[in-house]
Amino acid sequence: MESMARTRRGGIMRRAGIVTGILVTLSLGGAAPVDAQAPIDSSGAQPSVDLPADLDRVLRDYERFWRSGEAEALAALFVEDGLIVRSGAWIRGRAAIQEAYRSASGPLRLRAIEYAADAGVGFIVGAYGYGEQLPVEDTGMFVLTLRRAVDGHWLIVSDLDRGT
Repeated sequence: MESMARTRRGGIMRRAGIVTGILVTLSLGGAAPVDAQAPIDSSGAQPSVDLPADLDRVLRDYERFWRSGEAEALAALFVEDGLIVRSGAWIRGRAAIQEAYRSASGPLRLRAIEYAADAGVGFIVGAYGYGEQLPVEDTGMFVLTLRRAVDGHWLIVSDLDRGT
């Protein structure tokens, strides 16, 4: 949270740098441990965290629109020039996102592993899986970068996901 608070003083470019750093770090498999003697969880499983209601809404709306096959509503969760990065593809803009999600449906489950939010920007790192009954086995991971809209709710700037 402290680093997110510092971005307020650094402006948009600093925020973009932090978000880019998060994405690069996660896409490269994470940062090296600070304490080389610290135990490493070799199973890869990460515990879930509870999100504040306004951030949790993003995940629950995403699940709901995915499950019901509502591609237009799913795309509306993104900023106008939002970005999806998956399977080596870059999909930019609500219209392209809507088209990419046209065949999306099924019992998607999202869970948060880490998050941070400042007055205007935030992120959620999490895992996803598919299934009707809990617990659902994780089949992938994601990073959502977020921007708070003028009306106060969060919109997705980018969705980086990777299957396991």
